[in-house]
Amino acid sequence: MKDWLKKNEKLVRQILRFGVVGGSAFVIDSAILYILTEFVGIYYLTSSIISFTISLIYNYILSIYWVFDVKRKQTLKEIIIFVILSVMGLGINQIVMYIGSDKMKIYYMLTKVVATAIVMVWNFITRKLFLEK
Repeated sequence: MKDWLKKNEKLVRQILRFGVVGGSAFVIDSAILYILTEFVGIYYLTSSIISFTISLIYNYILSIYWVFDVKRKQTLKEIIIFVILSVMGLGINQIVMYIGSDKMKIYYMLTKVVATAIVMVWNFITRKLFLEK
């Protein structure tokens, strides 16, 4: 195990940092979702789009500069790929939210936890494959 950790130190560090960024992005996403839905009165799926987008921007900035340690300026192609992957992640989020809350009648904040877990795995794998050189 020790040898594997040493050999894969960069990957382990990325996963740990991605977890920290993802966890804090989840707090931001969930707080905004709850505030917009419960206090502002916006429909939860609309609130979910807004909160997801805000946390995504936060996540992007920290992922580029801290998790994946990109030292150069992002190209237009990379930004477009990031946006496409993010829109797909938003789609996954919205589908899980809709199925969980509207169809299965699960409280939307609990459904958000499941949606976030699925999208977090999606984000890590796709960003590693498409954005890290």
